[in-house]
Amino acid sequence: MHSKKRIEKALEIAHDYGQTDGSHHKSWVIDQIVRLLTDDEYDEWIKNYRKGEEGPETYSWNVGIAP
Repeated sequence: MHSKKRIEKALEIAHDYGQTDGSHHKSWVIDQIVRLLTDDEYDEWIKNYRKGEEGPETYSWNVGIAP
């Protein structure tokens, strides 16, 4: 998907679902936006996100639950 189209879709998800109650739903929104913006690099982005001073699993990533 073309980068402009991915950005448009990410903004659409933020608009449509960003105010849905529940942290598990907000986690889903964030995950979907990250998936769109990182495209094929999603897994690598998550791997790098989780790294910290205490090793490769310092931080967790929650994919949430779709609203």
